[in-house]
Amino acid sequence: MTHTQSANFPLFMDISRLLSRAGHSVPTGIDRTEYEYAAYLNKHWGDSLVFVAYHPIRGICPVDHSEASRFLSLTAALWNGENVKPTVLKWMARKMLFSLSFSHAITHKSHGKSSAFYLLLSHHHLMKEHAIQRFLGQTNARLVVMIHDIIPIEFPEYSRPGEDKRHLQRLKTVARLADAVIVPTESVKQSLRPFMPAQLPIQTIAHGLHIWGLEKTVQNPNITIPSKPYFVCIGTIEPRKNHLLLLNIWRNLAHSLGKDTPELIIIGRRGWENENILDMLERCPALQDNVQEYNALNDQQVVHLLRHARALLFPSFTEGFGLPLLEALAVQTPVVCSDISVFKEVAGAAATYLDPLDGPAWTRAIIDLGSCAENKTRKDRTSCEASATVSPWPSQVQLGLEFLNAINVNH
Repeated sequence: MTHTQSANFPLFMDISRLLSRAGHSVPTGIDRTEYEYAAYLNKHWGDSLVFVAYHPIRGICPVDHSEASRFLSLTAALWNGENVKPTVLKWMARKMLFSLSFSHAITHKSHGKSSAFYLLLSHHHLMKEHAIQRFLGQTNARLVVMIHDIIPIEFPEYSRPGEDKRHLQRLKTVARLADAVIVPTESVKQSLRPFMPAQLPIQTIAHGLHIWGLEKTVQNPNITIPSKPYFVCIGTIEPRKNHLLLLNIWRNLAHSLGKDTPELIIIGRRGWENENILDMLERCPALQDNVQEYNALNDQQVVHLLRHARALLFPSFTEGFGLPLLEALAVQTPVVCSDISVFKEVAGAAATYLDPLDGPAWTRAIIDLGSCAENKTRKDRTSCEASATVSPWPSQVQLGLEFLNAINVNH
């Protein structure tokens, strides 16, 4: 698919999620996905692209393109650790959302069958079925949605109370209004299929790897690498990420190994329903000298720590994808992760898989990697690089756009 403007179909790209998360220095996987599509389209799609966002009163409205473009650029700079004040992005987002109060409804009616798409890549306002339906009626566009997972329905115990009902309502909106759905893994596709009409196309397109921060050297990361062997765990601190497994292992290691205990670095913001985890982090004496918690590292800092770690530890009970796997494999860092289907789909033979409840097996893997010679670790890193298939975000966005184009051709 070419990127010449004449070949581009009209596209309404929703950036509501990014505006709602403005100023956060640490993106979630959904933040990253929405940004990468928006940035790629902003660069390649020309006048065929209209940025839109949801307003609680006005519904879905167009956003000033130049403002959105500048917002995307500054968001990328913030995530990359450049000197950007989060408050600047927050005020930009507020200004853009406030301007929607005076925005005119889009009228992009086409004659006959429409070639336009409304691309919604987050779950941000999928519960607002009437607002989406009204926008589709105004523009004659077809709705394409990305569903990242259905974890709140499959595992309500890992979500906020009531989130299972809210997520079910989102899926009902998709089932009624969407012309196609994109999912990041076959595992999500299989879980989602029973909730969707049989004829609705569901396309699996894996997430990509962000490019900045993955150079061979990191310039001025402003973070200190531990002097002793260490491991990294990346992800929001919440129950389904299974941080408790690692914290209990590290408490036991501290008692048995003393000063030879490797270090655990936990990278991620604090989420919800995590009181037990926070109690251990803040009050367990054995962890104070052996576990570090970082809640707001930029991409450069994360890559710097990940590159020199003995391994990425990823003991989640369930995931929709698992971007940290790609990040670790890209910098040739060994991965020890849960034995769940989605991780095997993402990492293939490049990772070590363990039962997320098998504490002794995780302990043995950590001790082996923490105590092995550095040259042995280097060999493991080379093996990771050889067996991993990692695609950059632009190529994955292109696959998404090719899917939309195929829908156009067959429409």
